[in-house]
Amino acid sequence: MKISLTRTCGKTKYNGKETKLNSLSQQSKTIKQNQSNLAKQQLFSMQTSKSRQKIKVPSRQSKEGQTKLVPIKSQSKSQPRKEDPLMNFIVSVIRLGIVGVGLGSIVGTVLANLDLTQPLFPELKLPYIQTQNTENLEKSETTTESSETTPTPTVQADSGASSQQSSFSLMDGQRLTSLEQKLNALKQKYPKLGLGAFFVDLDNGAYASFNGSAIFPAASTIKIPVLVAFFEDVDAGKIHLDEQLTMDKEIIGSGAGNMQHSPVGTKYTALETATQMIIISDNTATNMLIRRLGGAEALNQRFQAWGLEHTAIRNWLPDLEGTNTTSPKDLVYLLGRVNNGELVSLRSRDRLLGIMQQTKTRTLLPEGLEKDAVIAHKTGDIGKVLGDAGIIDMPTGKRYIAAVFSSRPHNDYSARTLIQEVSRTGYQHLKNYLPRPSVSQNPIPNPQPPSNNPQPPSNNQSPPRGNLVSW
Repeated sequence: MKISLTRTCGKTKYNGKETKLNSLSQQSKTIKQNQSNLAKQQLFSMQTSKSRQKIKVPSRQSKEGQTKLVPIKSQSKSQPRKEDPLMNFIVSVIRLGIVGVGLGSIVGTVLANLDLTQPLFPELKLPYIQTQNTENLEKSETTTESSETTPTPTVQADSGASSQQSSFSLMDGQRLTSLEQKLNALKQKYPKLGLGAFFVDLDNGAYASFNGSAIFPAASTIKIPVLVAFFEDVDAGKIHLDEQLTMDKEIIGSGAGNMQHSPVGTKYTALETATQMIIISDNTATNMLIRRLGGAEALNQRFQAWGLEHTAIRNWLPDLEGTNTTSPKDLVYLLGRVNNGELVSLRSRDRLLGIMQQTKTRTLLPEGLEKDAVIAHKTGDIGKVLGDAGIIDMPTGKRYIAAVFSSRPHNDYSARTLIQEVSRTGYQHLKNYLPRPSVSQNPIPNPQPPSNNPQPPSNNQSPPRGNLVSW
């Protein structure tokens, strides 16, 4: 359609059909407005889709008529990150380390503020139980007071334990000259060494002495008479086995033993101290007992009362100079009295020998014994002398006492070999020098058949139980 337009006074006129300009302009405005609104909605939807992960839209209605919201996944999916095993391991180790450090600091703080000398849980104060405990304490206090007023009995040694009288004597039996000749031959093999030995057979008193009365540095064999004095005081009630002895600087002895490494002020029971003195030859334990038993002078007087001629304490242990002395004969005589139940009670004797059987050093007398032989002994070892003394039980039942010392150049190893050979020679000689008596076996008679008519028991006899068989 062709339309001709003319402008007259600001008005537009159409040729043919006429349309109002206002309606056309209004329609065009609405179209443009709708297009702009649509563009704005699209732009807003794009922005909101990026910020939100999921958009809930209505779905189909359920059977109940309610509308369910179904999550719609984002269109843009992020790609999964690749995991590095090494990095995961390192991170795990770091985390565990952090946790361990934290737990350690917590436990350390708790232990630092915790008094382990006190009970972990406080005592419950229940009135009924508390009153009963106080009543029991009052009763115990009254009993202790009554016991303190009454004299406590003391343990007395056996009747044969007198220091002045002794039933054991040396050199009253047969002298084993053949054994002494063997010992002399052994000495000739070691011209640089000195030798003193004494053997006695406890079954018959036979003995052998090779420089048996010679004086030697006692070294740790001095602990044998100290041990005997300890148990003598135990029997007399002067010291208790569970008494606490305190170690201080004055009596710490170097060399053998472990007590020297304990803190000053450490307490040990008297029995533990005596045991360590013998088993591991603890010098500190020996000094503790010497002081507790009255000191060196008091012990030396007691040794003389026992009949020991050359045994004396002149210095604290370890006494590397060798001022403490003894002789093989003195130690054999002392062990013989102990074996006979003298000086100490039988109970203390058994405990004493049991301790000496546990001596750790077994390189001297035990090396010359048979496998099944038992020895209760104590060794001594300083630079100038080696020694060993003890009671030996053979598998045959024979018992004898031996004490062997060897003076030497400083730490000469051949002295150990000499004592081993002397021990072996004495053992074999005492085992075989007397013929063993033959044992007569009484024949066992054949049993007689039971009597068919047993005699009735007399008035003084009980009736038999079943059939009697006469042998």
